[in-house]
Amino acid sequence: MADIVTAAMMVIGDEILSGRTKDRNIGHLADIMTAVGIDLKEVRIVPDEEDEIVAAVNALRARYAYVFTTGGIGPTHDDITADAISRAFGVPCEYDAKAYAMLEASYAARGIEYTEARRRMARMPRGAAHIDNPISIAPGFRIGNVHVMAGVPAIFQAMLDSVLPTLETGTRLLSATVHCPYGEGTIGTLLADIQKLHSETIIGSYPKYDGGRFWTELVVRARSAEALEAGRAAVQAMVDGLAAKA
Repeated sequence: MADIVTAAMMVIGDEILSGRTKDRNIGHLADIMTAVGIDLKEVRIVPDEEDEIVAAVNALRARYAYVFTTGGIGPTHDDITADAISRAFGVPCEYDAKAYAMLEASYAARGIEYTEARRRMARMPRGAAHIDNPISIAPGFRIGNVHVMAGVPAIFQAMLDSVLPTLETGTRLLSATVHCPYGEGTIGTLLADIQKLHSETIIGSYPKYDGGRFWTELVVRARSAEALEAGRAAVQAMVDGLAAKA
């Protein structure tokens, strides 16, 4: 049995749900997880409400090997992620001495006042470990299997880069694509039969519309080259068989 490591993502912020901000982090995380062999199984978008964040993170961390959150660790009043994660784990949210000193020194070096709002970015759950932030200094943090990171895409990506070497990874999914000139209504039953026969594969069907006609992109995924090729060959044979009858 191939090793399978799972993950979930929680995107935090009213601005995402209202459409004011267009999320760019989900796609990036999905790409990276696929590349390293971690199955991203679920993404939730939650508002800036503590009860909602607590409920979501507790549900996700119990179900998946890793949880990644983005958003809500900045300096403003609605940045409540640190408080919510602390509550979810039943520990105090407090100033982290190392983070506090790092931020204090950074602002001093730039001649910027270290205000109460800026000090908020040094707060995290007691016992949490830092996630480095090489762009704007203020760290994310990890507690248990939950990794809490910034929502700004460049910072999120930099934080994720520092997290990746610490993660356990599974067997990476391989994939192959078969072009199908027929719509899903034509191939649906045949494709379901192939999926049943090739249970070690995941067969995805993605409808396309181009030039006034429907066609389908069929993607076969598997964790072994042998299973992948067997599934791909069966799908290709289905397409070829339909073409021969046309």
